[in-house]
Amino acid sequence: MQLMFTRPVIKTPSGLSAASVTTTIYNDNGFRTILPKLYTNHIETIFCPEPEQSLYCQLLFGLIQRDEVVMLGSLFASTVLRGLKYLESHWQEMCSDIKTGQISHRITDSGCRNAATSIMKPNPQLANLIESLCNCKSWEGIVRKLWPKARYVGCICTGVMRQYTAELEFYCGGLPLVSTAYACSEAACGINLEPLCKPSDVTYTLLPNLAYFEFLPMKNGHAEPIEMRSNIEDIEPVDLVHVKPGHRYELLVTTCAGLYRYKVGDVLMVTGFHNNAPQFQFVERQNVAISVDQEKTSEADLFKAVTEAKALLDPLGFVLTDYTSYADTSSTPGHYVLFWELKEKEGNHCKEVDPKVMVECCSRMEESLQYTYKVYRKNNIIAALEIRVVEQGSFEALMDYYVSKGASLSQYKRPSCITSKEALKIIDSRVIGKFFSPKSPV
Repeated sequence: MQLMFTRPVIKTPSGLSAASVTTTIYNDNGFRTILPKLYTNHIETIFCPEPEQSLYCQLLFGLIQRDEVVMLGSLFASTVLRGLKYLESHWQEMCSDIKTGQISHRITDSGCRNAATSIMKPNPQLANLIESLCNCKSWEGIVRKLWPKARYVGCICTGVMRQYTAELEFYCGGLPLVSTAYACSEAACGINLEPLCKPSDVTYTLLPNLAYFEFLPMKNGHAEPIEMRSNIEDIEPVDLVHVKPGHRYELLVTTCAGLYRYKVGDVLMVTGFHNNAPQFQFVERQNVAISVDQEKTSEADLFKAVTEAKALLDPLGFVLTDYTSYADTSSTPGHYVLFWELKEKEGNHCKEVDPKVMVECCSRMEESLQYTYKVYRKNNIIAALEIRVVEQGSFEALMDYYVSKGASLSQYKRPSCITSKEALKIIDSRVIGKFFSPKSPV
């Protein structure tokens, strides 16, 4: 049961067709041949132009074929989580569909309705079983209950997807979260040789026959601008066998499709070797940072600070389900704004977070940020960090916005820092609390 989505094929100014990698794969005749043998999906639901209708049908078909499902997943952890939350809100309607053998009137796409006709028939017994499983106080371990033969959940859990693992583990009830491979639009790159390891321990072994890989050394965790490098040797990338464990690099690829020393934009850290092939951990996207002056806070810096601050919420029975950032320079000095979406843990009777704890979260974040930020903060070049708590469902609304603008639901990555005015308006309109750091970090 793989949640799959596509984006429309576009035409370049010269008349060439351009499509996302996944759309190209799903369009392939070989894939269409194996689809009915290996997946619960139908090709009509994958290519449905309405993401919500597509998601509804894919979940519904997965429930109908629950006894045959041995694996669940999608490209990214965020998509799997979105699917489970959508199911949590719509399981009653799906049970009604299964009971009557007729798909909901919300599904207007003709392809989806035709696919449903081919698979659906009245099944009150299955509907009652699913209803009894879903109609419970806690959805902890619901994946194992709904799909009892599932052996793992397959999705990318590295990079910015790390923040979703805790909530996914809640729903999955001990099923392994497996990141099998590392790939990008430019090339397939490597595989995970220990797929059952913890998401935090995932390393990818680069396969040298997939592309020609080179690595641009990073300085202090960031790429150094070419104009600041002292000589031509500093500009030259390192080849595959000469990378050093513990060092960070930006990946370059040269491919038979015509890319030459193309900067993928991923920052990788070498963890070791398998034979002579280097093994890497994905660190972050290059140049994804929040900044209000000369300081630069990377994606990894931000994740580390959020991770340390959100630990203060655990004793109160709250978990952080998603976050993003924004550099507010509307006043002087500018300051960092973090949007946090919180969720109560099962059995928590406290409906609101203590404001004092949220203020402490602001302070903890500032204390965890890098040295330059702290210096600028002490000298009032940067104002106090702010956390804005948003209502539940805010990040789903943000995802819906980006999908409406052409992003693929299966390839969506929540932005670490919001720059779009429209996206900012969506998330800011759902703020239910604002908190500021009370003092400069030590």
